[in-house]
Amino acid sequence: MDTKFISRSEEFLLLAVWRLKENAYGVTIRDQIQKATGKTWAYGALFVMLCRLEKKGYLTSHFADPSSLRGGKSKRIFRLSPQGLGALTEVRKAQESAWSGIGELAVPQERGR
Repeated sequence: MDTKFISRSEEFLLLAVWRLKENAYGVTIRDQIQKATGKTWAYGALFVMLCRLEKKGYLTSHFADPSSLRGGKSKRIFRLSPQGLGALTEVRKAQESAWSGIGELAVPQERGR
């Protein structure tokens, strides 16, 4: 078992790719992350992380057929690899364990006031 977990950003990105299945490319991944988190990621940062996750073996990619709607350009489609699925499963189990038994979070009341 790996002793290092994926980062929270990597987790969001891998989850977006998993949700989008065969429609996981730059624009849709960015839109899915924004929908899930309310945060907008720069395309440059997104593609740097996609390439890093592919190098680590968590993602694979291929180019779709060129589209006249895109001026003859191909979309680079990303897929979650078995290693990526394993990383998500591992971090989910760790989070569930860490949060186990913790109820609603509230600001602690100061004593003596």
